[in-house]
Amino acid sequence: MNSHVIPNTSDEDEATGAPNDPNQKQTGFIQASRFHQTKRSGARASRHPPRWRAQLDIPQSGQMRRVDRWQQINPPFLTPGAEFLGAQAKGTLVLARRFRGESHHKVDSKGRVSIPASFRRVLEAGDPNWQSGGNPELVIVYGDHRRKFLECYTMEAIDEVDAKIDALPRGSMERKALQRMFHGQSFPTNVDETGRLVLPAKLRDKIALEGEAFFIAAGDTFQIWKPETYETEEMVKAEQWMADQGDDFDPMQFLDGPGGT
Repeated sequence: MNSHVIPNTSDEDEATGAPNDPNQKQTGFIQASRFHQTKRSGARASRHPPRWRAQLDIPQSGQMRRVDRWQQINPPFLTPGAEFLGAQAKGTLVLARRFRGESHHKVDSKGRVSIPASFRRVLEAGDPNWQSGGNPELVIVYGDHRRKFLECYTMEAIDEVDAKIDALPRGSMERKALQRMFHGQSFPTNVDETGRLVLPAKLRDKIALEGEAFFIAAGDTFQIWKPETYETEEMVKAEQWMADQGDDFDPMQFLDGPGGT
C-alpha cells in the first residue's frame, strides 16, 4: 500500500502511541481539527477540484509518523453538494464536489430562474477564477433538436470535455460533431448576484420551457428540463429500461464495473 510521511503533530511516541511527556496523561490522538481551503495562484489554476487541508489543533514536535494512503479523516461536509473521496495527494485531502438532488423552480417572463443553493456551491468550487463574493461561471450546452434539455457544466467539467475533443484528429468527423455541440451549440454564462440564471429566449424555446423548470443533478453537471417532458419521456424510458432488466435487477451491480461481477 502506498503511504505518505508527514510530520507527527502529536506529543506521542511513534512506536507505542504513548505521550512523550511522562507527566502527561494520554488523552487521545487528535483533540480537534479544522479545515481551510488552500489558495491557488492564477498561474496554477487548473481543472483540479479545490483542495482542503486538515490542521490539527495540537502542538508540533517535529517527529515523523507514517500515514496510510487511504487513512480516513472526517471531511468538512459544508453543503449537501459536497462529496469526500478520501484521497490524499502529498499530504493534502482532496474534496471533490458533485451536484446532487432534484427540484422545481419558477421561471419568470425574463427567463430568470433560481439555482439550488448546493448547486451554486458546486459551481463556485468548479470555477478556478471564482473568488468569494463573485459570480461563478458555467457553460450551458443545448445541442441539436434531439436534446430536449439544457445541460449545465462547471468550468472544470467543460475543460475536461474540451481536452478530450482536442485529443481527436483535427478535421475528423468525430471532432467536428463534438465541436459543433460543445462549442457551437452552447452558451457561456454566470450566476447573477441574486443566485439566479438568466436563460435566453432561444434556450427556453428550444426545450419549450415556460413557467417552471425541473433541475436534476448528473454528477459534475446538472440538467434543466420542462417538467412535463422529463416525466413523459425521460422517466418513461428509464422505468421501461428498468422493467426490461427483470424483477431481481439491482443497478448497484454496475458499481463493480461491466458485467456487475
